[in-house]
Amino acid sequence: MPDGFAVERIDMTCVCRAPLLSERGFFMHKSMVQTTGCVRYTLVMPTTHESGVIVFDHPLIAHKLATIRDRTTGHRLFRAALSQIAGLMVYEVTRSLPTTQRQIETPMMPLSCRVLSGAITIVPVLRAGLGMIDGILEVMPEARVGHLGLARDERTLEPHAYLNKLPRDLDSGPVILVDPMLATGGSASAALTMLRAAGASDVRMICLVAAPEGISRLHADHPDVRVYAAALDERLDEHGYILPGLGDAGDRMYGTVE
Repeated sequence: MPDGFAVERIDMTCVCRAPLLSERGFFMHKSMVQTTGCVRYTLVMPTTHESGVIVFDHPLIAHKLATIRDRTTGHRLFRAALSQIAGLMVYEVTRSLPTTQRQIETPMMPLSCRVLSGAITIVPVLRAGLGMIDGILEVMPEARVGHLGLARDERTLEPHAYLNKLPRDLDSGPVILVDPMLATGGSASAALTMLRAAGASDVRMICLVAAPEGISRLHADHPDVRVYAAALDERLDEHGYILPGLGDAGDRMYGTVE
């Protein structure tokens, strides 16, 4: 874990709030939102910044992530598990979406209901991000979908854009950037810069696996963007791949592994 960050670990079990001391010496607070069953574990680091990373601690997500990490998993099962994890994660990612009251008529009587107040836009980073869209849209079919195409230069590890197709009114509601991997953070940072330039003001990101180096890059470039990850891995190798990671998500998803 890089210095300067706090990590929230999400599970669904505990019912108490108490300060704890982790085995690594960081202070943690365990808290429960009584109406939702969500428990947040927050590592309080010696830093001037607020928490920017939320790591999920849920047995079903962990199980499916193990399937994706396994080198023997074929592309069909890989795609299915990737989509399912994204659908499971979006529930927590959308917890803070703005709402408004709307008057409706039930079969029995009038009722004031809480509904989403803005248009939600999901933006996958091509190509691997496409694998997360179906799972999210199963939960949130009313969302719009934009597309950003970014390719990483394998020599410099920096991204270049080849596609930018976004709704014109990105400022009309929350935008969720999705990409299975947050490695160096170059592509994610470039994508977030493009979203900001297009007018997005409320932006968050979902990834499956993140590396500390990528978190550091995003924290430096976009400190206000909250990142949600299924796992926070150890580090990058000399080629910019996450360790232990899961390989190249796009290649494994589409069966183009060499």
